Formats: sequence, structure tokens, C-alpha cells
Amino acid sequence: MVFIMQKIIILTKKIIAKLPVILFDVAAIPVAWYAAYWLRYNMQPYPSSLTSTHSFIALALLSIVQISCYYYFKIYRGLWRFSSLNDVIRILKATITAMVLVIPVFYLTSILQHLPRSVLPLYCIILATILCGGRLVIRLHWDKPGRGNRELDTKRVLVVGAGQAGEGLVRDLKRSSYYQPIGFVDDNKSKKGLEVHGVRVLGTTNQITELVNQYEVDLIFIAIPSAKSATMRRIVTLCEQSHVPFSTLPSISALASGRVEVNALRPVNIEDLLGRDQVTLEWEKIARSIAGRRVLITGGGGSIGSELCRQVMALEPASIAIVENSEFNLYQIEQELLKNFPGIPIELSLVSVTDEIAINHLFRRFQPEIVFHAAAYKHVPMLQHQVRVAVFNNVIGTQVVAKASVTFGTEKFILISTDKAVNPTNIMGTTKRVAEIYCQNLNTRVKTQFITVRFGNVLGSAGSVVPLFQKQLQEGGPLTVTHPDMQRYFMTIPEACQLILQAMVNGEGGEIFVLDMGEPVKISYLAEQMIRLAGKEPGRDIMIEYTGLRPGEKMYEELFHETEQLTSTKHEKLFKARFRELDWNDLTQTIRMLQVACIEHQDEELLVLLKSLVPEFQLEPMVEA
Repeated sequence: MVFIMQKIIILTKKIIAKLPVILFDVAAIPVAWYAAYWLRYNMQPYPSSLTSTHSFIALALLSIVQISCYYYFKIYRGLWRFSSLNDVIRILKATITAMVLVIPVFYLTSILQHLPRSVLPLYCIILATILCGGRLVIRLHWDKPGRGNRELDTKRVLVVGAGQAGEGLVRDLKRSSYYQPIGFVDDNKSKKGLEVHGVRVLGTTNQITELVNQYEVDLIFIAIPSAKSATMRRIVTLCEQSHVPFSTLPSISALASGRVEVNALRPVNIEDLLGRDQVTLEWEKIARSIAGRRVLITGGGGSIGSELCRQVMALEPASIAIVENSEFNLYQIEQELLKNFPGIPIELSLVSVTDEIAINHLFRRFQPEIVFHAAAYKHVPMLQHQVRVAVFNNVIGTQVVAKASVTFGTEKFILISTDKAVNPTNIMGTTKRVAEIYCQNLNTRVKTQFITVRFGNVLGSAGSVVPLFQKQLQEGGPLTVTHPDMQRYFMTIPEACQLILQAMVNGEGGEIFVLDMGEPVKISYLAEQMIRLAGKEPGRDIMIEYTGLRPGEKMYEELFHETEQLTSTKHEKLFKARFRELDWNDLTQTIRMLQVACIEHQDEELLVLLKSLVPEFQLEPMVEA
């Protein structure tokens, strides 16, 4: 009963809010009706039949049908101040449908024989004109420039991009007295000289600096949400050369659910410049694979693990289990998921993946159908001096979770790996390579499908270079880079997790999936761009200091080994590498020896054993921490 009352109250409030609009549209019905008669009789005095009982009954029946069509076609869904072509289409549907429906009603009630045939079409045209005209007047009123606070100085704005996003942005800018759009720049030369909402396309992006000076521009707004990273880098460089503040609209996906408006503008961030071109995913196939399934994620409180939790929960699994050894991270992701996905059961396990008893207990109770193994230690320089911990967590921990997956009938096990596992020169990469080898060889002996996903550096993840640079910027510099020519592949955290989900549905077991990461980026370039995005000049305001390569660090990362025979897949941006088959008994025996060496804390023995499993590992002398 309380629920019904709440619904009635909400509905009443909506009707009251829309009442002026509803009254206007209802009043338009008799106006259009009598205007149709007036036109029918060549704008002469109305005939006496117009005031007859038949005419009043006809108007009453027409009003009932017309109001019903208003409701059915939802002509009150849109706000008048934002009326668009969609609103016009809804109005036309409502008026034409009402005319068609009322004809048999008039025929059955014998009204049709007293009605001039041209009145109904005229009524339909006049009513649609009144309804659309009223909305147009309100729209023009709100679109009138300078409806904001006139006390503030008007900023002259140059808009980059004369496409759909630019059109929507300028429309919103013209409603405000804070901004005055003075022109567009667009690289489509055929648009030069054309106007959008009265704002002219002045030239191309290469002319930004010239136009900024010529038209005394105060701000630059970049309205190309579909721009590729290379294009964004070029435009940002041109904007920086103009020495004028600039902002950008978010990506296409971020704008998909709402209008393009000034409030959506934000500063350009490093992801805009280094993020790869957006990859089209098979979301329907991914959703079918996750929906209604039990999913377990290890390392669920980390950068990759937590984003996996978010994306998996959005696909509505039956339940999700999160394994995490940091109570703070586990608490944070729990609170976020409970708030955003209240209807999906969450199983929390504060445990290390190396705790075999706890992991088996969780698997026995939860019975996961899909496992994402994201738990790992990843800090390259630190793990150079923590060999035992790296091996125990990254190798033995992977074995524990993998064996539990097999024992309790998991369908798919997805191992999150790294490009540092290819020709590794450090402990972290070598331990991840051993984990890859173990999972791939285990796949040939069991029903569980073991799939490996390998990608480059993740922007903004814990331990990545971006948070370090941000901290150094806040402290006034310098930004520390190990070598001027050091290069890395980059992708964003959401992109990495989307790749993982795509590999999950493409994989059949035993594959190493590698993403087409595009071109590698110099770390020195990344540092320079972050300094510029902070409004500073590299080498003048903030210095870049080169510190030299750290132990185990490579100048260039590789995504696959030369012997792995990279092949294409059904997905254009996804490739797979052939796995390295080893003798199973030798492999498991060596891993047992690794476990013993961990227990006995024999770091030198661990290095020798790692070298035996990964011959390409460049063994370096141990350095005391």
C-alpha cells in the first residue's frame, strides 16, 4: 500500500511539473479544429453546422483520441528548451495516428457524413504546426545568447572540431553569457567558410596559433571525442604553442548517455594522449559468458583486479568472489560494489593466494565457473631484491589457484600476465613467464581451459610511472626518467580489462593472447607531456632528470617471444602466441624445488631454478638489499 501511494505521489508531481505544457497541447486541439473549419470555408464566417451537436461530439471524441496519442507517443518526454527533431517526429506520429484512428470512430457514430472531408487533414497539419511552433519559440528563447550572469567577463572560445560534438557544444555555449564562440577549426578543408549555428569555420588545426592571435581567443575547447591518440597529441601540441588554456570533451563512450554541454568539458589528461584507439569488443558474447555465472577474481582490490570486478559486476553474474590480501583494498572494493551493484552477492576472502588451505576451502564453498587470476607482485626494482617473495606469490600462488580450479571444476581460468615475461631481464618478468608456462602445460592435461592475457604498461595502475610523475610534479620536480630512449607500450586500466574479457570468450585453452598495442611511447615524451598538461614548460619550469637503468630494467619491451609464432584471431586487434611445451614431470618437479627453496630461503637456488625453466632469462649477480 505504501509503495502504491509513493508511485501515485511521484506521478502527481510529474503531472504538476508538466501541467503548463499539457494545458497548451490540450488547448491546441479545439484551436486546430476550428481553424481547420475556417480554412475549409475559405476563411469565411463559420457555417451553422459548426455549432451543431455533431460538431461538439466530434471535437470531444477527437480530443480523447488525440490526448491518448499524446501519451502513447510520449511527447512529454523531452524538455521544450531542448526540443529537437525527435520531438517533431513524435508530434507528427501523434497527430497523424489520431486522425487515422478517429475516422472509423466518426463513421460508426454517423458523424463522418456531417463532416467536410478536408477538415481532418487540415486539423492534423494545423495541430502539428501549433505544437512544433510552441516548442520552437521556447527553444529559440533559451538559445538566445547571454541568458547567464552578465557580471562575469565573456570568454572568447575557439572550438576544435566542426562535427556533431562541436555543433552540440557551440549550441550550449551560445546559451551562456560566460562564453562567446568565435569560430571553429576543422581539418576537413571543405568545411572552411561554412557556419554552424552562426559560428564560422575559420580554418584548420594547423592555424590554431594564428587564429588565437587574430581573434584574441581566451580559451580553446577540443570537441573531437572520437579522435585517435595521435591526432590528440598533435592538436594538444598546437594548443600548447598558442599559450591559451584548453579543455576537451570526454570520449564517445562517456558522452553516449547524455548531451554535449559545457559541463562535460575537462582538462586533457595523459590517457587522451597515450591511450590507444578504442577497440570494438563483442559485448553481447562477453555478456552471455558472464551473466548468471559464478566468477572469482584474485587480487580483486588491486588496479586491474578492481576494474575487473566493476566490469564483471556490470554484466550481472550470479555471484562474485574476491580474493585479496590487503584488508584496506578489500574493504574499498566491497563498499564500492555494494553501493553500485546491490543485488549481486559478493563473497570476500582476505587471504593470500599462496594459502592453499584457505583457497581450497573457498573454491569448495563457492564453486567458481570462471576465475580471473590477477593477484601478483609487479614492482620490478623491488622484486629484484625480493626473489623469494616474488617466486612464492607469482609462481606458487598461481599453481595453488590453478590446481584448485581444476579440482573444483572451473570452466575457464584467465591468467593476467605482462610483456615483461617476454625475454625477461628481471625477477618479476621471469616469475610471470614461469606462471604462463605452468598454466599452458596444465591446460593440455585437464578439462579447465587455461588462457593467458599479456599486455604492456597500464596507465594509472599502482606502481606505474604516471602516479610517480604526478607526485613529483606536485613537489615541483624533477621528474626522474631512467634513460632518454626508454620506450614502453601503454594502455588504460579499462582497456586492459576489456582485453581480458574479450580473450576469455575467444580462448579455448592454452593460448597466450596479445593485444595489438600500437606504437611504443618514450617515457621521456610521457614526462614532457605531463609537465605541459600541468601548465609548465619542460626544462624551464620543471626539469627532467635521467637516473640510469635500474637492475633488471629493459630499454624496450616485447609482447611476444620470437619462437612463439604469433598468429591472428577472429578479433582484428587480438593475436595469440603458440605456447612452449615442456615435459610435465620435469616442470612440476622444478616447481616443487622452487617451493622448497622458498621455504628454505635459498635465493641463489631460486635464480638457478628460474633460469632452468626460462633459459632466455638474463641471470644477474644478486645485489644485497
